[in-house]
Amino acid sequence: MTRPRAREAGIWFGELPTGPRNMITDVPGVKVGHSTIIKGSGPLAPGEGPVRTGVTAILPHEGSLYEKPVKGAYFDFNGCGGLGGALQIREFGLIDSPIMLTNTMSMGTVSEATIRYMLKDNPSAGIVGDTIIPIVSECDDSYLNDARGLHVREEHVFAAIDGASSDVKEGAVGGGTGMTCHDYKGGIGTSSRVVSTRAGKFTVGTLVQSNHGDWSELRIDGVPVGSLLGDPDSKRTEHGSIVMVVGTDAPVSSRQLERLARRAILGLAVTGSASHNGSGDIVISFSTANVHERYRHNGLVTEHLMLDRDIDALFRATVDSTAESIVNSLFKAETMSGRDGHVSNALPIEETLRIMSEHNRLRR
Repeated sequence: MTRPRAREAGIWFGELPTGPRNMITDVPGVKVGHSTIIKGSGPLAPGEGPVRTGVTAILPHEGSLYEKPVKGAYFDFNGCGGLGGALQIREFGLIDSPIMLTNTMSMGTVSEATIRYMLKDNPSAGIVGDTIIPIVSECDDSYLNDARGLHVREEHVFAAIDGASSDVKEGAVGGGTGMTCHDYKGGIGTSSRVVSTRAGKFTVGTLVQSNHGDWSELRIDGVPVGSLLGDPDSKRTEHGSIVMVVGTDAPVSSRQLERLARRAILGLAVTGSASHNGSGDIVISFSTANVHERYRHNGLVTEHLMLDRDIDALFRATVDSTAESIVNSLFKAETMSGRDGHVSNALPIEETLRIMSEHNRLRR
């Protein structure tokens, strides 16, 4: 039986409408690709397995990001994590590479492979053109995965980028393969919202790589589902991290994108996270409006930007779609066993829906 997404099961987050897919790819031009690596079972043999990992690529548009960067920002609410390329995002307010998500100790490989991928299509880069600083973030999947084996390779990065499409797979795929969320199986989740403002009608989409939280904290639409489900059979000693990506076609500045990124943390909060000491809670945001031209007009564009007074609807959309993305990552992920007998059990859907129904939180 295919596990439903949260909204398919009757769980809603806020009153704003979703895009047609209810995915980050509802933002026009955005694509997402995964490469999933699952090999072996049994006791950990460092360097050999078992392997439960992968890489996810988010492409803000279908053209060359090197030649046509998009506006970008980031926010690190709790910094026990990594974000390669963060300094350049902060300095210039631009994103000029795919956004890559993977496991902690594969950041270096994914960075180099992303550079090599971009060099293929940009022969002037590093010669007469600018060099490439890729954007890579991570969560620690070592509870299930042979992290020391560094099993993500260049071919996996290439496959994730080449395979990017508008249909986003969720759960234990790509960078989310070995992740655990609120002591249940987590991974990749996505959602979107459509907003109408005085400046026009726009889409906000989010995607998360969830690997955070304690079972007792989990809340869905205000219901303390985690504590009502009770203590799960298996639990990690560490509470992991989460990376959240927010995309929009609204004409916002990099400063305003940072404001959106901060609101994603509210979506994290309403699902119960206290942002634990060892958690890397990182948000990357971008806008596909006002795309820059690196080598034309000195990289400048004629910008049409929203006023701050019109941005409230984008804030609400970010909070609600982030919360739904997190819950989708739980709903779509199936039970996975990993190294040394470690198991990350799937969130029990039927029991969760029974609890939600008892609290009058299901819509049919």
